Amino acid sequence: MDIYNDFSSYLKNRYGEKVYKIPIGLQLTCPNRDGTCGTGGCTFCGEIGASYETRDKSYFIRQQIEDSITHISQKHKANLFIPYFLNFSNTYMPLDIFRQYLIEASDNKKVVAVYIATRPDCINDEYLSVMSEVKQKYNVDICIELGLQSINHHTLKKINRGHSMAEFIDAVMMIKQYHLEICTHLILNLPWDNDNDAVESARVLSALRIDQVKLHSLFIVKGTPLAKSYEAGEFSIITCDEYINRVILFLENLSPDIVIQRIIGRAQKENTLFSNWNEPFFVIRDKILSKMKEKGSYQGKSCNYLSGKALKNFI
Repeated sequence: MDIYNDFSSYLKNRYGEKVYKIPIGLQLTCPNRDGTCGTGGCTFCGEIGASYETRDKSYFIRQQIEDSITHISQKHKANLFIPYFLNFSNTYMPLDIFRQYLIEASDNKKVVAVYIATRPDCINDEYLSVMSEVKQKYNVDICIELGLQSINHHTLKKINRGHSMAEFIDAVMMIKQYHLEICTHLILNLPWDNDNDAVESARVLSALRIDQVKLHSLFIVKGTPLAKSYEAGEFSIITCDEYINRVILFLENLSPDIVIQRIIGRAQKENTLFSNWNEPFFVIRDKILSKMKEKGSYQGKSCNYLSGKALKNFI
């Protein structure tokens, strides 16, 4: 039995060979920055969003994709790719521009899917219709990566997230009507969350039949409101061992059908005050896997609560 339903294996099984995800940078903003639903953005979010991996955002999308494909093809002998609209809220732009960008990303024989990062409150029927049309016309899969970060509504307010769980659930229901895939982003070690929040996160995502999950540890990016609070000693971050235990709890309670894109993220150290306890991300990843093997743990081990199964505890 596999320890967890990992993304690399999922892609190989789905498309028949190794697939590489390539980050795409766009000149965007977010409704939580421009005053539409808030100002200043999420307290943890830097000026470039999550886009430190992207190429120069002045490039046209086709050029970004072609450059990445050329580089990766030569280095890894890869044939199939997934452009990933990464930074800020990628459905928060004029609809005609969004359609143009999505077509540019999809109109390539080596592209098998397009992944689009956005916020739950930036999902509506017009954008979903465009994604559905492009999916059918260009025969590509479309996956919407929804930033949630926490299911705890107190934490969502604390980090100035600008939306609640209601918007997230509503977005999931809308996306499912268009038969598009959903990946949910979570930060498992936000200072105001605990192990119970991690378990409930797994249970909620499983009950909603989310397709994929991407886990992050908290980065303290320089110059952010969160960085100021951190430097002022207003909160503390759990230890690496505690994070490892929390990830394991999450995975044990998550449906085995959900694909795990990653169990810990990475950030540029020069841009952060705190990042992964000064450990390379792969070291922490390997520690998680090693501990799960040691204790006989696996994804879905405690997933015994769906479709009325929870009732057995009372019989």
